[in-house]
Amino acid sequence: MTQTTSQPTTRRFTFRTLILLLIPIVLLAGVIALFLSTGGGLDLESPAPVENLAVENYVLERNEIHLHVRNTGPDELTIASVIINDAVMPFTVTPDPTIPRLGRAEIHVNYAWSEGEAYGITIFTGNAVPFALDIPVAFETPQPSARTFWGFTLIGLYVGVIPVFLGIFWFPALRQLGRRTMTFLMAATAGLLIFLGLDTLAEALEFAAEVPSSFQGIGLIGIGAVATFLLLDAVSKRQTEATGSETDRRLSIALMIAIGIGFHNLGEGLAIGAAYNVGEIALGTFLVVGFIIQNITEGLGIIAPVLRDRPGLSRLALMGLIGGAPAIVGAWIGGFTPSPFLAVLFLAIGTGAIFEVVYEIAKLIQKDTARASMPMTVFSGVLTGMLLLWVTGLLIK
Repeated sequence: MTQTTSQPTTRRFTFRTLILLLIPIVLLAGVIALFLSTGGGLDLESPAPVENLAVENYVLERNEIHLHVRNTGPDELTIASVIINDAVMPFTVTPDPTIPRLGRAEIHVNYAWSEGEAYGITIFTGNAVPFALDIPVAFETPQPSARTFWGFTLIGLYVGVIPVFLGIFWFPALRQLGRRTMTFLMAATAGLLIFLGLDTLAEALEFAAEVPSSFQGIGLIGIGAVATFLLLDAVSKRQTEATGSETDRRLSIALMIAIGIGFHNLGEGLAIGAAYNVGEIALGTFLVVGFIIQNITEGLGIIAPVLRDRPGLSRLALMGLIGGAPAIVGAWIGGFTPSPFLAVLFLAIGTGAIFEVVYEIAKLIQKDTARASMPMTVFSGVLTGMLLLWVTGLLIK
């Protein structure tokens, strides 16, 4: 008696399948249209207009104030008046006082402000809905120029590039250490990255509070972090399948550590640039000194996976630039065009990248300790890495 093996049938996407997929969507659109036209059977109107105006940033020039605003409410709104310190001021709006939903405009006010003083600004819409803005310290906003461009570049070098490279300079000395010590350093690197990932996530949540509600800052964090984690995980698996070499795998992990740290330093640059942009010079200087102290440990984190290998100087230099140079870009963005939306996006990407690298390091440690288990070494390493950044945080925050 012969047995016949059933072959799997190949299903094809046909026009009938397309129609079956579209029918629920068409019906759903009809239900929404019916609800909007009838109000769901409730003939009710909002007792007050629902308006929301977000002041994305302000620019102070001599005798002038520029307010960049966005309408984040459900309907269009009209700018009716601007009050500065209880005085009604004449103003102009470009391109138009009536702003459509999610539209942007610039409010220009001629006002002889004094440097170092605080100002309260209230914007009223045509429906008499007020929106307040506080300028804690009046300070002429840095304008793009060769001098300010170079100044923010130096800040990025001090914060990111120089400390990361100083950490990488530990490479020759650390290569002389034993296997258990290298495992400890790998675990410490994981601890450093866990702390950095949590810190990056906290910074993203802070910026998300400043993003207009229409852009759903929390959702943006989730999309950026999860997408980055899954993308890097897929790339890592493909590289492992392609090479199979442990040396290449450790080098790949070191490169991903540099990428994750780079996004974190991008966020630090954004914070420092934004502090200088609004005149908080003391805060900016404090952040620079604190980040210099903290970021030297990031160079150590980059080289930890490749201590047993011999990567060339060019590769170490490249990873140092990837980890540190984004602080320069962040300082440019924060100093010249501060954007909470971009800050949330970059920090979310950094969060996903950092935690994916922690996942890769955990797998590497598990493989390295398969023959001789070192649970206390791993525990003490992770705890040391986290405590190291926590202690430095006490000095700078």
